[in-house]
Amino acid sequence: MTAGHLLYLAHRIPFPPNKGDKIRSWRTLEHLARRFRVHLGAFVDDADDFQHEEHLKGVCETVALVPLDRNMATTRSVVGFLTGEALTLPFYRDARMKSAVAAARSKGLVAEMAFSSSMAQYLAQKATAPRIVDLCDADSAKWAEYARRKGWPMSAVYAREGRTLAEAETKIINWAEATFAISEEEADLLGSRDGVSKEVAWFCNGVDIDYFKPTAPGEQRCDAVFVGAMDYWANVDAALWFLNEIWPGVRAERPDARFAIVGSNPAAEIMGRGGRDGVTVTGRVADVRPFVAGARVVVAPMRIARGVQNKVLEAMAMGKAVVTTPAGLEGIDATMGAEAIAVASPDSFVREVLRLIEDKSAAETIGAAARARILADYEWPTQLARLDATLSRLIAAPLS
Repeated sequence: MTAGHLLYLAHRIPFPPNKGDKIRSWRTLEHLARRFRVHLGAFVDDADDFQHEEHLKGVCETVALVPLDRNMATTRSVVGFLTGEALTLPFYRDARMKSAVAAARSKGLVAEMAFSSSMAQYLAQKATAPRIVDLCDADSAKWAEYARRKGWPMSAVYAREGRTLAEAETKIINWAEATFAISEEEADLLGSRDGVSKEVAWFCNGVDIDYFKPTAPGEQRCDAVFVGAMDYWANVDAALWFLNEIWPGVRAERPDARFAIVGSNPAAEIMGRGGRDGVTVTGRVADVRPFVAGARVVVAPMRIARGVQNKVLEAMAMGKAVVTTPAGLEGIDATMGAEAIAVASPDSFVREVLRLIEDKSAAETIGAAARARILADYEWPTQLARLDATLSRLIAAPLS
């Protein structure tokens, strides 16, 4: 039974859920559609994704998909240098999306929800329904981290984006009726900033435990695997760090060790490492699960990370031992050493990867404990119950 009309906005079409942000937005949208007549507004940055419009229409009351021309959007974003705002905001500012929001509001909404700071701008004007913003990660902190790792002049651009987006996030938290982050740590970071006048809530990502479950290794066998979109700079950085600083140490002890990098659109510097030193670069695959199932250990050597790593949750759900960095395990409540392993230095990373490659029993024990943790705390309904409680409270208390 539905309880009225609800607007949901996303900066990228939520389906198919094949990227980190799309996993969260799709699961949220799908969940909301069981309770509300959802009016979806989303940008489409890949023309092939328009083929999924009919699927979304089967879930939502109405669907408004707006094509995002990245060249035009980048040109629009330059306006931010003149206005003093974060470049992200004009990048996603489009009259067609404003029209979609107006059309949804004409239905008489009981709530409005935006995924990410870039879409919150469409709710900023005073509304007649409670406004909820899922900031997910503190994106401003990500840009600040990029600034520390990039050379000039991009370091200056990223530093500016970090500052201006932090200001935008603060404003969003203060005007929204409720704001969510992806983890308690991200919520604390956002909520503790100077000028923030409201508490930031959170719900973590979950895992489809029936889809990501332990399976016997098939043909895609390797010793270690890294999974992620390989045109995303944080993943490229992680893979290169592993290849340069960790993998040589593993191969020195086990010359026959094999490592697979699995993910779409590999950057040139990643593609160039495939076919030597036991490294395979797959590019886009229809299903990552056979590669995870065939690996002795899953690695997530993230040096730049915000929020929660879906790749870690999914590997744990499949009963795999995961070796990651402290950043890669942020926001995941796992017992260190027993359910997942987080190490900071390359030498420690080498030792743990070698140990789990060589000790099948230890890898299986950690994997079983990891799966148990996911079953206990990280199913989607468990996490989305936090959102449900907030929606019920806000809808029961109309705006004054």
